[in-house]
Amino acid sequence: MEDIKGLWEQIKYVFTYTLLEVEVWKLVTACVIILFSLFLRKFFVNLILRLLKKITQRTKTTLDDELVSAIDPPARLLIVTAGFTAAFWIIGIDINRESFAGQILRTVVAFTVFWTLYRAGDILAKLFERFAKRTRTTLDDILIPYIRKGIKAIIVIIGISVIAKEWNYDLGALLTGLGLGGLAFALAAQETVANFFGGLTIMVDKPFQIGDWIQTSDVEGTVEDIGFRSTRIRTFAQALVTVPNSGLAKSNITNWSRMGKRRITFNISLTYATSTAQIENLLARIRDMLENHPGIHPETIFVFFDSFGQNGPELFLYFFTKTIKWKEYLEVREDTNLKLMRILDELGLKVAYPSMSVYMEKQPESPERIEE
Repeated sequence: MEDIKGLWEQIKYVFTYTLLEVEVWKLVTACVIILFSLFLRKFFVNLILRLLKKITQRTKTTLDDELVSAIDPPARLLIVTAGFTAAFWIIGIDINRESFAGQILRTVVAFTVFWTLYRAGDILAKLFERFAKRTRTTLDDILIPYIRKGIKAIIVIIGISVIAKEWNYDLGALLTGLGLGGLAFALAAQETVANFFGGLTIMVDKPFQIGDWIQTSDVEGTVEDIGFRSTRIRTFAQALVTVPNSGLAKSNITNWSRMGKRRITFNISLTYATSTAQIENLLARIRDMLENHPGIHPETIFVFFDSFGQNGPELFLYFFTKTIKWKEYLEVREDTNLKLMRILDELGLKVAYPSMSVYMEKQPESPERIEE
């Protein structure tokens, strides 16, 4: 019994011993609290989030599931911050408004709050996206990425302002300095402003949309992104071209994706040995083939004996495919060419190729040669 009492006295002496002017028992308690907060961060938060996810899975929308995922990392950081706050209080570290430790803890708490809002900004942007899909106009669909970025930018600016105020940093002086350099900035940003208004013009006029195949005097390809400063176009060689909106708004733009049909036109040159009856029969067969072809638009089909060419009679063909897709267009064009060759083979006609005929005129014999 005396041994136990002596051991207890030794333990009491050790715990009342001071280290860096702090009693050992307070340091041990603070360490236990910090370790416990780390334990809660790993297991307790997982348990709570798991229960919340089970609840959100029963709802029809997925936004609440995304909200739970958004608060996961900030919640873990907040629990650890609470553990350090309790540990500082037990040790006796001053955590009031004027203390350095208090400023750090309040900064971490503010960062956690705005971190949560920043992650939840995507959820708010998705609400706008769902609303935009219900409207007929595509302008709001184009603005969705900028709404998302704008929400996050506002949250970041407010968060920086709150944290700067916590550290007694005067943002007014910074804004004043920016005001002094405003004129130089405005002069340097003329091109940026022009690109911005060019982007607005493109979004309002809508000469093209994302995914359209367009052609200008400088570039041709598929539109991948429309921004306020520039538009990104993927060429058919898979190169990505970034075009400033100011120049794009001024240029002539051909939107091939908005054509209702694609044109096919060419000439066929026959040999001069082809008879009139054969030409008439050929024209009738070609017109019948095109009019009954499932891939050819029936409204505009021109097949005529056009002219007497250098190598023979020339036929003019002018028609359109129903599809505007490049691959399907090539397939229809190939099929019509093959059918045309079969018609020529069946009629025994040949296509003329560039050639030159030289005629040698026989000269009369001279009188001296005749006398001989």
